Amino acid sequence: MQRPDDERCDMESRILVEKRDRVATVTFDSPEKRNSIDYEGWVELARVTNELADEDDVRVVVFTGSGDRAFSAGADIVDFDRRRSTPEQAKDYANVFGSAVDAIEALPKPSICSIKGYCLGGGCELSVAADIRIADDSSRFGIPTAKLGIAVGYDEMRRLVNIVGSTNASYILLTGRLLDAQDALRIGLVNRVLPLDKIDGFVSELAGEVASLAPLSHRYQKEILRTVLRNPGLSSLTPDQEDLPLFFMDTEDYQEGRRAFKERRSPNFKGR
Repeated sequence: MQRPDDERCDMESRILVEKRDRVATVTFDSPEKRNSIDYEGWVELARVTNELADEDDVRVVVFTGSGDRAFSAGADIVDFDRRRSTPEQAKDYANVFGSAVDAIEALPKPSICSIKGYCLGGGCELSVAADIRIADDSSRFGIPTAKLGIAVGYDEMRRLVNIVGSTNASYILLTGRLLDAQDALRIGLVNRVLPLDKIDGFVSELAGEVASLAPLSHRYQKEILRTVLRNPGLSSLTPDQEDLPLFFMDTEDYQEGRRAFKERRSPNFKGR
């Protein structure tokens, strides 16, 4: 029997959502297809992610794949004939895929990818939209678009370059080669590499720790970071953007954080 704070639902598109202790885990559940995601799956992923963005009882979102063989191999190959065989279909597919990945990037709360095994194509592009990536030491990464005669979109390119730089992005995209976990760590594609038997415990502990921190701080810190990445010169900031780093001064969480620090106890943040 599930605990009252544990909710689980099985989506038709095989996207699973579990919520426990202020952490939501989104699992791509097609292990027989290396957790590839079809058209309907991208639609469902966007819907699920947007719903989690609005749920106050969720403070961290973890994305992962079912089993140990793959985080996600990206787009389901059946869609190349079914959904991507004409320019019009390809544009529609790109919009659906982009909506899902954009929703992950736009989450106002921290997101973590727990990566085991293959993280390829759209799966890799999805992972770089998240805030933190933790991989097991057998993981493999790649975006083999050149082997399929296609190209990544502008937003996907922007995210990849922001994380690994233009030189490493060129290597990944132009060679189509796979990177092992240590190479991914070296270029900044992932934040930590752990043995397979350690990753679940580490991600669970990390997510719980992050969930205990101030949600308003997370929300506005992410917004500030996005502004800096998109406008490095910080030119023409709006008045709201200029004032955002000072927003916390009027929040209950800031007062609670100060009291907890003085009283040498853990703060109890409410997101207000």
